[in-house]
Amino acid sequence: MAELRALKPGNVTVHNAAHGMCALDFELSAEAIAPVLAQAGLSVGERILGAIQATRRVVDCNTNLGIVLLCAPLVHAALQLRAGHSLRAALSETLGGLEVGDAQLAYEAIRLAEPGGMGVAAEHDISELNPRLTLLQAMRAAARHDCIAYQYVSDYADVFEVAVPQYYASLARWGSETWATTATYLDLLAAVPDTHIARKFGRQTAQEVSAEASRLTETLDRQGTNKHVLAQLLRFDNELKQKGINPGTTADLTVAALTVGWLQDHSECASGHVFHRTGTL
Repeated sequence: MAELRALKPGNVTVHNAAHGMCALDFELSAEAIAPVLAQAGLSVGERILGAIQATRRVVDCNTNLGIVLLCAPLVHAALQLRAGHSLRAALSETLGGLEVGDAQLAYEAIRLAEPGGMGVAAEHDISELNPRLTLLQAMRAAARHDCIAYQYVSDYADVFEVAVPQYYASLARWGSETWATTATYLDLLAAVPDTHIARKFGRQTAQEVSAEASRLTETLDRQGTNKHVLAQLLRFDNELKQKGINPGTTADLTVAALTVGWLQDHSECASGHVFHRTGTL
């Protein structure tokens, strides 16, 4: 909900629908996946497939494949976290322990979600029913052209080293979770050309969108959260949506950053008590 409340140019928010989806689709999806992601005793692959199956029961579009792929290892790591260890260290152990079975379940989840613009890979294509490599190996093969895959092989470098610090700094400056989320989204979009855009519109378009996000990031940093900045963000938002350009990967990374921030702010996660009895985060 924090991510949906924030103005994220080109992306779905509570303020307006886009790309054939509305905020309610994402809200229903989040409610559906939370109990699966937070369930004790599941493997990462089981969390991924179970979450996408739960999503498909409430919406008929791909609202959250990227979110699920990013958050499943994070939640799994939080549930395994030992006293004295950081969340990122636990995440590294989780990613290093991924097995072939996780890849098989994740491939099934991706096929079920039917994400747009995936194309066909020369090897390890998602159409394979029985991949013979671990999920980490599969992500390593895709890391050069998919930012979510890159997070798996870098221990979530863009999340922990770019997005989370930006979020905390913006929150301290403005005291607004909504504006901090917008700033985090823009900073990510500026630093990391969106691979969802690149797959659908080409690398040059992704770089042009990143350049505009960089300009807006500088403007926001210089002028703060005023009406002039809001107007510029709304113009950029309208421009992207008119062209059908959706920085969806950047939005997914933003959700992951908010999740990391929340988990790190709740030290009880070492015992798994950060999860309510209903399974919601």
